Amino acid sequence: MEKRTLGTSGLEVSAIGLGCMGMSHGLGPAGDHDEMVAVIRGAVERGVTFFDTAEVYGPWTNERLVGAALAPVRDDVVIATKFGFAIDADGRQHPGVSSRPEHITEVADASLGRLGIDTIDLFYQHRVDPDVPIEEVAGAVGELVAAGKVRHFGLSEAGAGTIRRAHAVHPVTALQSEYSLWWREPEQSVLPTLAELGIGFVPFSPLGKGFLTGAIDAGTSFAEGDIRGTIPRFTAEAREANQALVDRIGIIAAGMDATPAQVALAWLLAQQPWIVPIPGTTRSARVEENVGAADLALTPADLAEIDAAAAQVRVVGERYPEAMQALIDR
Repeated sequence: MEKRTLGTSGLEVSAIGLGCMGMSHGLGPAGDHDEMVAVIRGAVERGVTFFDTAEVYGPWTNERLVGAALAPVRDDVVIATKFGFAIDADGRQHPGVSSRPEHITEVADASLGRLGIDTIDLFYQHRVDPDVPIEEVAGAVGELVAAGKVRHFGLSEAGAGTIRRAHAVHPVTALQSEYSLWWREPEQSVLPTLAELGIGFVPFSPLGKGFLTGAIDAGTSFAEGDIRGTIPRFTAEAREANQALVDRIGIIAAGMDATPAQVALAWLLAQQPWIVPIPGTTRSARVEENVGAADLALTPADLAEIDAAAAQVRVVGERYPEAMQALIDR
């Protein structure tokens, strides 16, 4: 698969990564361990070299899964994980966030152990902590880099001002935030800031948590533990209204002999050469479909058609419940 470099950092990864969260957390019951290992290793065979996890996914179980799956190919892949939430010794997540420097160090050591690796390739702050200056966070990660425990520093859901302040203390390699054809807010101030500073962008939920694939409609029921059941954008009424966007993408995809998911991912890849989406899945067939997007070259005319189609639809519903929305840094 085509490789891309995240900004000017020198960190090279596959053009399409794999978000592993849903294998253990957030989208209903966790997948069977052996089956999920097979999905991850199948992704490697298809050219994926960039894998995303976090301590809070589970908590902890997803890091163990990713570490076990990638152990045979550790030197050939890039593993990203995250710190920033408060989790007690029994694995219970507490409300709010925590990025105290001593906590960051504790999480790094624990994540290294769960992943079974010597160095974390990319260590993101999962959510900005309003009670800890971002300069202290960047300094703490910088110390981990100096100690050889971390290679690169990343941020997630951070605003332009926070990105600048962090980058002034320690280079930020990548920002991870939601970005897709139905959530384009990063275009306003975040993407220009990343371009200016030479920082890569890793869109999560690049397929709208599955909605842009066309596999979800107003009649879909979500399993217990699936966060989409709590998200305003996924109410039955919102899904019915938002279906118009999927229908338009589907028409365009049919004309390209592609799937809606491939068009949505190819559109992201065409925005900037330093953008690397990380669609998540628990199915090898979806991995193969998503990887195929890297071979779908969109012309300027194609991109104009997609943008025009998207502009005709007003997306209904917030992307997070109120409590989660409050954690987003502006």
